[in-house]
Amino acid sequence: MRDLSGERSLSLGGQSGLTVGSRLASERSPYLRSAAHQPVDWYPWCEEAFERARAEGKPILLDIGASWCHWCHVMDSESYEDPAIAELLNRDWICIKVDRDERPDVDARYQRAVQVLTGQGGWPLTAFLTPSGEVFYGGTYFPPDGKYGRPGFASVLRELARLYRQDPGRVSAQASEIRRRLEELSQEVRAGPIDPSVLEQAVERMARVFDFRYGGFGTQPKFPHPAACDFLLARWFDTREVWLREMVDRTLLGMARGGIHDHVGGGFHRYSVDARWIVPHFEKMSYDNSELLRAYVHADSSAEQADEDQVRLVRESAADGLSYRHVIEGIVRWVTEVLAQQEGGYGASQDADAGPGDDGDYFTWTPEEVRAAVTEEEYQALCRRYDIDEAGEMSHNPRKNVLWIKQSIREIAAALRCPPERVAELLVSGRAKLKAARDRRPAPAVDRSLYTGWNAMLASAMLESAAHLDRPELENHALATLERIFKEAAPDPLQGAAHAPGSTLKGILEDQVQLAAASLDAYEATGSRKWLARTAELMTFVWTECRAGEGLLLDVAQGYRRIGLLDQPLRPLEDAPTPSGNGVAALVMLRLAFHDRSAPWRERAEELLRAASGALGTLSLYAATMLRAADWYLNPATYVVIVGDPDEPGRDALLRAARRTYRPRKVIVPLEPKDPADQLPQPLQAMLSGQTPRAYLCCGVQCAAPTSDPSELALALATFRP
Repeated sequence: MRDLSGERSLSLGGQSGLTVGSRLASERSPYLRSAAHQPVDWYPWCEEAFERARAEGKPILLDIGASWCHWCHVMDSESYEDPAIAELLNRDWICIKVDRDERPDVDARYQRAVQVLTGQGGWPLTAFLTPSGEVFYGGTYFPPDGKYGRPGFASVLRELARLYRQDPGRVSAQASEIRRRLEELSQEVRAGPIDPSVLEQAVERMARVFDFRYGGFGTQPKFPHPAACDFLLARWFDTREVWLREMVDRTLLGMARGGIHDHVGGGFHRYSVDARWIVPHFEKMSYDNSELLRAYVHADSSAEQADEDQVRLVRESAADGLSYRHVIEGIVRWVTEVLAQQEGGYGASQDADAGPGDDGDYFTWTPEEVRAAVTEEEYQALCRRYDIDEAGEMSHNPRKNVLWIKQSIREIAAALRCPPERVAELLVSGRAKLKAARDRRPAPAVDRSLYTGWNAMLASAMLESAAHLDRPELENHALATLERIFKEAAPDPLQGAAHAPGSTLKGILEDQVQLAAASLDAYEATGSRKWLARTAELMTFVWTECRAGEGLLLDVAQGYRRIGLLDQPLRPLEDAPTPSGNGVAALVMLRLAFHDRSAPWRERAEELLRAASGALGTLSLYAATMLRAADWYLNPATYVVIVGDPDEPGRDALLRAARRTYRPRKVIVPLEPKDPADQLPQPLQAMLSGQTPRAYLCCGVQCAAPTSDPSELALALATFRP
């Protein structure tokens, strides 16, 4: 088995004479580099740290965080930059710092271990390990002095170091118990038949936890769950049950109206701490925005097909100045202004804070800050619209306001005694001035790391947005991004993709399947068969290297040097926080089965689905990506073949109509007249004529009438029912 790990074998020991922090100064991760000045004797994740812990008989302090994480910055400032705490750490512990974005494999396993111990996880993750990497205690944020009802970090360090020295049997027993419970967790995924009842059970469970007042699922904190919205939208399309559509619209509109949505700069923050979507954690993640962008595009394009009563909420919101298209354009604007790199590629995230003591100050406003940026007339409209008042929402500065939509345009018009059209104009001009004023503030840092899976996700979403908005420059950049990722991270797809260009970490399942999915999207958008070949090669690598016997795929390819808990096999089924690797793999295989009949892709997807189906109905919301794959497997896909020369007038118009019209389980095949048709299903082969450009649409074994008219094709996609 090939070695895919890229684990370091450094010669930087504790006695090497290196200055504290020098190990992190040359790291790829900006998060690790930002800690190089700290007085803690940090190691990156590497074998040498564990070897030193064993040689000196010391426990390990593992800190996992990220550049975008507010409480990571707080703990860095309060504890890891404190010389007294650093002295405790350097004396009694071997300290390892990990960027969770750079090492998702490490983060996934230690999150599970701490969750088993404490019932919760998150960042920063603070885990206390034996020299072999087993967890014996852990938590998330520890204040230095015991505030917030949490134990003080210095006291925890002293007590755990004493316990490790004086009662090693107790430490070993605790670590063994955690290991045993982790092994039990790995057995919880249950096989079962792939049956429509699984989908029905999952929908019922989603409905039970749905918040019909504010949208979303559960109470607080609230996360977006875009994959669940996509799954429910597909169920609505098939059944036309209004309540399914209402769950999607209430969720997407609730988020769009709330403070989790950046009304000034576009895009979404990571999650909301309250049930009303008002106060967010302010970091912005590329992966959240890519999946939300896709969900809003699907909701918008499907609303065009619906009866008025089915999308009443959408129509009312658009009349009040907040349309799905407005949200889509905002996400795209944030991506292009903040994340996109000119030569192709998207950064990973934008920080929540601009500096110490900050908590979303860049994104929030005092009344004076708003008044200084806009006219008095604009100020009056903005304050009513976005709840800008003397009493704001931020505890660290109660005068700071999170912008969220409180009043409708008509309510504001009545209060100001002016026409609604004038209020709408004031809001547009006022937001533009707030954006200009905010752009002059010190901005939170952007992590420009090009993670393969996240770049693929965003490129895929931008391809859909390009078709939806009719903006070819978005498509060109997305394709350039994918070309760059293949060139720099996956030059030979049969050997797998690296986690990032230049990274020695290879074989992460999410990277492979997301890049394969985006490459398949690129094929359907362009008709260039190089993208189809790349998809098949990546998925061949996945099936060869990430499969250990029957069942779900491993999260990391098997040729891997395993330090600490990395020896635990993980088979990701839940969307946590990105779409599950197995769910995306099954979706890609089911789509690929229509394009490439040289391998048993559908049978392979069936194996993954059968391995998980016994748990899907129960997991429901948390396994929405795999549920989307089950929906693909159980229900007929729609096959759209566009025949025409690439430079032939009318061919691109048909292709755009096929791409921008919403229909779940849609497969697009762009063919040139000279291409062989033997890969097509028999009903389609029999229909092909010499006329071009021409579109052919089949769902299952039944087909609509061929057409050369883009509007007729769009109508057939929206309405054709076998």
